Amino acid sequence: MLIREANAADWPAIWPFFHEIVAAGETYSYPRDLGEAVARELWLLRPPGRTVVAVGDAGTVLGSAKMNPNHLGGASHIAGASFMVDPRHGGRGVGRALGEYALAWARAEGYRAMQFNGVVETNTAAVALWESLGFQIMTTLPEGFRHPTRGYVGLHIMYRLL
Repeated sequence: MLIREANAADWPAIWPFFHEIVAAGETYSYPRDLGEAVARELWLLRPPGRTVVAVGDAGTVLGSAKMNPNHLGGASHIAGASFMVDPRHGGRGVGRALGEYALAWARAEGYRAMQFNGVVETNTAAVALWESLGFQIMTTLPEGFRHPTRGYVGLHIMYRLL
């Protein structure tokens, strides 16, 4: 698998799984009816942010991640990141590879830590992955996320020093 910077030509491959994941409403706090133009603007970042794609052997986009400053001003040394793996390619290490890439990028860019602002507690695969990469749950906002089938569930803030 190759991880490389995303470009505008990658969006048609990202959008279908991005849309599927967001419309399901189980893991992201984006509006479930988020339109394509707004989604593209939110996901394909300009510097100092970076958006990447994980590409398989046949050139298939398996997943994507975006990395960016999580805060401004006096807290701009904290990075943030978001990840989406095409569900058809889940369980193959794509999320881990993107996570490792994001951590290396943040270190190389001089960030001191990375913070995830909202990991839905019912997204147990993501929570386990981030914990295995050294992230800790700093706090959980009780009922911070409205899951479409489980109702109000906790929203973790996760953090890791680099």
